[in-house]
Amino acid sequence: MSKHAASANPIAPPLVSPPADAPTHRYWLRAGWVMTASGWSANQFSALLGAYRSDIGLTTATTTALFAIYVLGMIPGLLLGGPLADRRGRRPVVFFALGTSALATCLLMAGPAASALLWPGRFLTGIGAGALLAAGSAWIKELSVPPHGQAPSPGAAARRSGLFLSAGFASGGLVASLIAQWAPQPMVTAYLPHLVLSAVAALCAAHVPESVPARNAAAPSASPAPAPAPEQGDLSSASTFRRLVAPVAPWVFAAPAVAFATLPGLVDGDLKGWETVYAGVITAVTPGAGLLVAPFARRLAARHRIATGVMGLLAVALGLVLAAAAAGNAQPVVALVASAVLGGGYGLCVAYGLTEVAVLAPPHQLARLTSRFWTLAYLGFVTPYVITLLTEYFTPASILVGGAVLALVTTAALSYLGTRHPHGHHPG
Repeated sequence: MSKHAASANPIAPPLVSPPADAPTHRYWLRAGWVMTASGWSANQFSALLGAYRSDIGLTTATTTALFAIYVLGMIPGLLLGGPLADRRGRRPVVFFALGTSALATCLLMAGPAASALLWPGRFLTGIGAGALLAAGSAWIKELSVPPHGQAPSPGAAARRSGLFLSAGFASGGLVASLIAQWAPQPMVTAYLPHLVLSAVAALCAAHVPESVPARNAAAPSASPAPAPAPEQGDLSSASTFRRLVAPVAPWVFAAPAVAFATLPGLVDGDLKGWETVYAGVITAVTPGAGLLVAPFARRLAARHRIATGVMGLLAVALGLVLAAAAAGNAQPVVALVASAVLGGGYGLCVAYGLTEVAVLAPPHQLARLTSRFWTLAYLGFVTPYVITLLTEYFTPASILVGGAVLALVTTAALSYLGTRHPHGHHPG
């Protein structure tokens, strides 16, 4: 990581945008690995929740709290990383976040010897992932636009970061669970692949140019310049974001969080030693379904602006109903089907949110608005902890049905707001 430390130094300017004849279509592919590393870092822990309970003796409340503390790190990572990436450039934020994520994984590897280190490990995982999402999403979107020829639509360019992220989600948990099932010292060796992936991502992105020039703070003057008045477009974008994006965003990760952290513990009674592998399969099936619905998301977006969001919320509601059925009867197969449906809902909702952000955000605020979307989205990761708290008063099946009802209410609200203020369709 020291090789890239100069990128964060205001004295040493970052790489600038590529020349006009540069093969920019390759840059977004190379930068995409940072998003895959981000998804991997989040999900490698999810597949090991059962192992932490059985091997280390952590309680269900503790493991779900460790799962949720990730969000507490995500929020400052997103809220600080987005504006910083807009002000200083994408590259320095991305490489700082990659280093933070790798450090967090090292702390998690030390968890079996000192379980207290799991807490800062998960918190730093959230900080690193949040900053990567904010800066990396904007970086990939901007690198997707070549200087010559027909550029991809804003929605198609924005969805690329979601696909890279889903690839990390799908593979990280499965690989970690397979290692934990058969490798020696599983709570340590399961994290090694993420360190390798982080190094690969850094090498791939090492020569990817900066997509926006860094704007260093101006030298102090005798009298401060008056703050510019907000542009009408910026105000309209913020209002549309609140109406059409904010209600959907928390469901983006509420759906997979239920699949990862809640469902395996409710249906693994008859798995007889295969609990960790089963959890890993779920962590692969859920985001894998999100990847598969990407072509469907494009077709929906071309038909109507909110169609992708509406279908995503309906899929989440159906997935929660199936999850309730699986929990009520302890059916692992039904839980797998529920996870696939929840994953489809996740894929549609994340495609909808990223497309809206790409269309709404002024160029100088792309990372900032992207970070707001991811901040709201990652609030969904506290859902398993809320479910654990509510099980003191209700059965898990009834809680999941209640969640389905909330998803349907959100669907109705989005449909009303989207048709009351129609904006047509998005190209691609």
